Amino acid sequence: MTVEPSFDAAGSPAKRRPPRPVTTETPFVRGLLLLVSLLFLALFLGLPLVSVFYEAFLNGVDGYWEAITEPDTVSAIHMTLIVAAISVPSNLVFGIAAAWAIAKFEFKGKSLLITLIDLPFSVSPVIAGLIYVLLFGAQGTFGPWLQAHNITIVFALPGIALATIFVTFPFVARELIPLMQEQGTGDEEAAVSLGANGWQTFWRVTLPNVKWGLLYGVLLCNARAMGEFGAVAVISGRIRGETNTMPLQVEILSNEFPVSAAFAVASLLALLALVTLSLKTFLEWRYADEMSLSQPGH
Repeated sequence: MTVEPSFDAAGSPAKRRPPRPVTTETPFVRGLLLLVSLLFLALFLGLPLVSVFYEAFLNGVDGYWEAITEPDTVSAIHMTLIVAAISVPSNLVFGIAAAWAIAKFEFKGKSLLITLIDLPFSVSPVIAGLIYVLLFGAQGTFGPWLQAHNITIVFALPGIALATIFVTFPFVARELIPLMQEQGTGDEEAAVSLGANGWQTFWRVTLPNVKWGLLYGVLLCNARAMGEFGAVAVISGRIRGETNTMPLQVEILSNEFPVSAAFAVASLLALLALVTLSLKTFLEWRYADEMSLSQPGH
């Protein structure tokens, strides 16, 4: 299709007008807003982050290494990694299934399912941990049956994993649902019309279209799983060297002297957050073109 050039009243080619600015704020106002933002980030993000690493290395590299290799701390790190290894894949499967069902199909109770997915955002993590204690504790609903069959959930790894799954399961689903809804069902319908079955449609059409949103959801879910405190604190019993995770170990060490050991463990959690953010930024920069093509309308 050929676009005809436009002409002004004198018959000369009309000049294109420069695009109008989106906002009309003066440079002073824009600079002031930028300054306020930077000061806010420096005060509430940068300064605490620098303080954590400063206190962590206050006794030198040897003191730092001794703090993070102490047996109870190693046990807490090990427990944190195991819980993340259980909760993240579980939420990955649930998130994909729930997002696919909500975005691609119409069924009764869809709004209820969406509400339930958002439930952990509105429920205190402490309440979530307490719910599992009331269900699976010694005096809980299923406690006597579990004791009779020699099954331990509360104050053990299964309870910690259940509580962590509860507080983290919205992250993957909530990242995928709006993306799948925007993309619609056209690609899947085309694949089915060409003879693809449901499994082939998912692996070759749906999953490639949402892989970046899925990756972001997994990164956020993993960071939250490793940093969860409230729910885990209630259901773990805080048994030192057995059921403590890294956040709980930080809380215990902060009540002792010296507190540099607490900052050493906290620095590991801070480093995890920085790695998660850096990886997300790198992926956005490295695959920006491919990500834009995967969005609706391209």
